[in-house]
Amino acid sequence: MERKKGMIEGILFSMGGSVKKKQLMNVLDLDEKQLNELLAEMKREYEKEERGIRLIELEDSCQLCTKPEYYDMLIRIVKQPKKYRLTDVMLETLSIIAYRQPVTKQEIEAIRGVKCDHAVNRLIEYNLVCEAGRLNAVGRPILLKTTEEFLRCFGVEHIDDLPMIDPSMVEEFKQEAQEEMNIILESGEESESENDNRTKERAGG
Repeated sequence: MERKKGMIEGILFSMGGSVKKKQLMNVLDLDEKQLNELLAEMKREYEKEERGIRLIELEDSCQLCTKPEYYDMLIRIVKQPKKYRLTDVMLETLSIIAYRQPVTKQEIEAIRGVKCDHAVNRLIEYNLVCEAGRLNAVGRPILLKTTEEFLRCFGVEHIDDLPMIDPSMVEEFKQEAQEEMNIILESGEESESENDNRTKERAGG
């Protein structure tokens, strides 16, 4: 079994990204219990202070990563990774997807009260959200769900590990969405009023 741990380490190191547990079970001729026991042992070993890597589990996959405390040193060696900025609107949209997935854009917009195309497109671009098929309904709208990158970024192994959302935050999201809607409506009314004035001026001329 010690040799099996070495094999797992070699596979994860070589692949770089996450590897499905089922793939490891098939290649190494292990059942689910045996694999989980080996992964648990490896996680304990990597957590020792002198080790620079750690093993993380992401739903039905696992991966080797650098420990967060060594990021500063890693940046000195490689080019600093691009940091994506998540706006409040994007965070709210991502929260809805995470807690209601799989979910359609129409459902997100029904909750927020405003369009979410830009936010969803950016989240897909950042690989935090992906398509999860289509809903079996009129128009067959696209379903959205979070990705493994989302789990990595937010430090959770499974979507069920997300903290329970505070009901007060839900009300705050609704209030902010309503404020956005009011601004959009006011902007539209002002634009319409300006068009009417220009029409009257042209008619008078």
